[in-house]
Amino acid sequence: MARSEITGRRRLRARHVSHSNIKTPRWQNVNVQKRRLWVPELNKFVTLKVTTRDLRTIDKMGVLAYARRHGMRLS
Repeated sequence: MARSEITGRRRLRARHVSHSNIKTPRWQNVNVQKRRLWVPELNKFVTLKVTTRDLRTIDKMGVLAYARRHGMRLS
């Protein structure tokens, strides 16, 4: 299943609404990417499955700070 390893974000239940206003259930998947990220504090690369939204925040904060905020340890 598509799931972020840091935040735990996963697919959401949604509804497709047709032109005649009939609502049928469907899934909204998150955009999960497998990325190799450099962690300067540990002086090494870490491979994680993260969402694109996570990647944007990681660019601003850094991997270690973002992982700590969500209760994940990187070693």
